[in-house]
Order: sequence, then structure tokens, then C-alpha cells
Amino acid sequence: MRGTVIIFVKAPVAGRVKTRLGREIGYGRAAALFRIMTQRTIAESLKGEWRTVLAVDPPSATHDSARFWPSNVARVPQGGGDLGARMARGFRNAPEGPVIIIGADAPAMRARHLRAAFVALRGADAVFGPAEDGGYWLIGLNRRRAAPELFKGVRWSTKHALKDTLKTLPPDFDVRLLDRLADVDEARDLAVIRPAAAAH
Repeated sequence: MRGTVIIFVKAPVAGRVKTRLGREIGYGRAAALFRIMTQRTIAESLKGEWRTVLAVDPPSATHDSARFWPSNVARVPQGGGDLGARMARGFRNAPEGPVIIIGADAPAMRARHLRAAFVALRGADAVFGPAEDGGYWLIGLNRRRAAPELFKGVRWSTKHALKDTLKTLPPDFDVRLLDRLADVDEARDLAVIRPAAAAH
């Protein structure tokens, strides 16, 4: 299946990743959990026929292969700006074909979800994986048509993120939605990890 999956990852360093969760359970534990979730996400992303790329933050971690991420997975720096600017850059710089961007903190995400997103993009202009908190764990574009206002004015890390992003798309875009999944940002979200780990 032709296309690219870009996983946005941060170096799992205590105090620099999952800080909201870290304030509740300890920064070291939060970083360790994020590392586990990242490893699971990468493993699932490698089960398909698409290309997988890690978009890494901070840029200095791009070349830190063995310590954090599999050395055989391509990586690029996320670059500067807010999340919208960084994702827009990811779409812009990706190879030809449909592109899907995901984070690494939705434990129930499986390769079948990525496959479903690519199938949707055969006909749709955009696809989203809604998150329980009003954000989204996946965004995909087939890139056959431009979306010049994409991510403009989105209120990131709020319950409005998905609705805001949808409003930045051209009104005639065909948009499809995938399964709603939970992501892990706070201690109360940790309940999703155990059942997700058992899901296939």
C-alpha cells in the first residue's frame, strides 16, 4: 500500500515529555511509559506496506538511534513552531502519495487502523482518528488537493482541536472519520493502557 506514516515522537527524557502526566505520577515514570507507548506504536506501524518515518523532537535526538528508537526506521527533525506548523511541514516534505501523521500516545492504535486510513484516502481528501478528549490521534491527507489554511488558529491541547482543524479544511473536502480512541495525557487516562495492551 503506497503512502507514508509519520510518527511524531519526543525523546523520552524525564521532565521533557508527558509533563502533565509527570506532574501526577512522577516525571521518570511518565517518560518510561511514553517510551513503551512509542515502541508499541512503531512496532504496529511497521506491519504494513507503507513507508514509516519518525519525526523527532528535539532535533538533536534525530541521530540518537539505538538509545530511543529502532535504528532501521527513517527519521527527520520536526523543526520549529507549534504543533500545526510542525505537522504542516511533515505533510509538505513527505514523499509523493498519501500521508498519515500519528502521535505515539494512543495505546489502542493498531496497524489495522492505519490500513483503514489509507483505504479511506483512496476516495477522501482527509481522514481523522478522533480522540476521546476532543483532539485526534491521526490525521491523513491524500494531498491531491491543497488545504492552504490547514491548522490555522487551532487550539491545541484542548477539547476543540479536532473541530478547529476541520474548520481549516476547504469546505468541499471529503473527510472520513476512523474509530475513536483514547490517548494518554493525564493519570486518569492510564486505565486505557492495560486493556489496549491485550487488544489485537
